[in-house]
Amino acid sequence: MSQAELTAPPAPARTPRRLWTLGILRSELTTTLRRWRTLALLGVLAAVPVLIGIAVRIETGDGSRGGPGGGGGGPAFLSQITGNGLFLVFAALSATLPVFLPMAVGVVAGDSVAGEAGGGTLRYLLVAPAGRTRLLLAKYVSVLAFCLLATLVVAASALAVGALLFPVGEVTTISGTRIGFGEALLRAGLIAVAVALSLVGFAALGLFVSTLTNSGVAAMAATVGVLITVQILDTMPQLDGIHPYLFPHYWLSFTDLLRDPVYWDEMVRNVGLQAVYAAVFGSAAWARFTTKDISV
Repeated sequence: MSQAELTAPPAPARTPRRLWTLGILRSELTTTLRRWRTLALLGVLAAVPVLIGIAVRIETGDGSRGGPGGGGGGPAFLSQITGNGLFLVFAALSATLPVFLPMAVGVVAGDSVAGEAGGGTLRYLLVAPAGRTRLLLAKYVSVLAFCLLATLVVAASALAVGALLFPVGEVTTISGTRIGFGEALLRAGLIAVAVALSLVGFAALGLFVSTLTNSGVAAMAATVGVLITVQILDTMPQLDGIHPYLFPHYWLSFTDLLRDPVYWDEMVRNVGLQAVYAAVFGSAAWARFTTKDISV
């Protein structure tokens, strides 16, 4: 036997481990996205742009009021929807990001471990050779996939409703310049990705909370409770010193993608902050989950 054959890594032993990892990831994604609760959450999120579009259409009658004038984030986008239906995408994401999107993510993340522990199925998953670390990573990836899917559902629903009820065309940016519909559509896609990235840290926090209990309902309630508490703290001027360190502080920074040129500073801070939260609470979730006693 040659020296190369003696020192070669045991490839057959690695392949089954990779297959188990991919299998668990595929199973987690399928399980998460096929649950009736997940589909119901996506349905509610898709309905928000519909309700906003119909309300604006009814309020403006024939849609002739309003216009493509300047405006910032949040409610300011509403006045521009009648002039360009693409602004419904921005308005819907501004309306859902502070409450609806993170609450949906909190429900999915909070139930990811605790729900299966309470249902008695978690111990069967741990029989797989992939181990606890890979199982936890697969669950986190499935929550992140839901973050992206939920954001895209809101954006797609808003785009369809906006194009159906209002005219579409060139977009006037916050800076006052005009960009073509194709570039505006590209920026809308980038905004959807930026919104999904804004939820990365909160998803890790929800996963950590889910490892602390065997009750899915308790984990979901605690995660949503943390969300509400932190958002209240972020609105208190007396605590402005800690605001930059709270995970929702830069959530609406995606509106800077509608400037010309794009203002990147706060979006970069947002991504960095979410990465810190993901690292801290992801590590805490790993430390808890790898030592958790699964006896039911």
